[in-house]
Amino acid sequence: MKVQPKSMNRVTCDLTVSLDGFLAGPNQSPTTPLGEGGEDLHRWMFEEPEANAAAIQGILSAGAYIMGRNMFAGPGPGPWDQDWRGWWGEEPPYHAPVFVLAHHSRPPLEMQGGTTFNFVTDGIESALAKARVAAPDAEIAIAGGAETVRQYLSAGLIDELRLHIAPILLGAGERLLDGVENVKLEPTEVSGTRLVTHVRYLVIR
Repeated sequence: MKVQPKSMNRVTCDLTVSLDGFLAGPNQSPTTPLGEGGEDLHRWMFEEPEANAAAIQGILSAGAYIMGRNMFAGPGPGPWDQDWRGWWGEEPPYHAPVFVLAHHSRPPLEMQGGTTFNFVTDGIESALAKARVAAPDAEIAIAGGAETVRQYLSAGLIDELRLHIAPILLGAGERLLDGVENVKLEPTEVSGTRLVTHVRYLVIR
């Protein structure tokens, strides 16, 4: 085993999961993008923001972000609805370049507050290269969803995985680590509150 060599940019990933390993509940749809019960995963951000301020700041401190199409637009393949501008309103929380993995091209989408969504059709390594150019001296965050994170973990492209574990059971839905092989996680820090346990893992291959 060896620790992944560090590049100019550390690649991190923050995800909230249930105790049984799901980051979304069953029956995801455009009206319930986190599935049944999925919104309860994130209560810690809204009900205990001061107690979890360091974790929240860590999520929002990257210089660029990468996400999958479903995280940006919800379930469903096919060409873009050009009127769709994401789930977050006119001022998304990222305030940085965001690279969206997609099968269909689309012009960059500039939002208020410094977020620009860029649509990448040539794979995960291309998206990471573009993110590093956009933020050469900052962390790059893999924002989700599950399939995107699995691809980056399996390719050995994540340096640190930060799981925020909510004390709930979803029973079904989108499980984070299904199909990920040959990845070992070394816990380096544990903290938490009533609604969440934060565990930071160094990714070892």
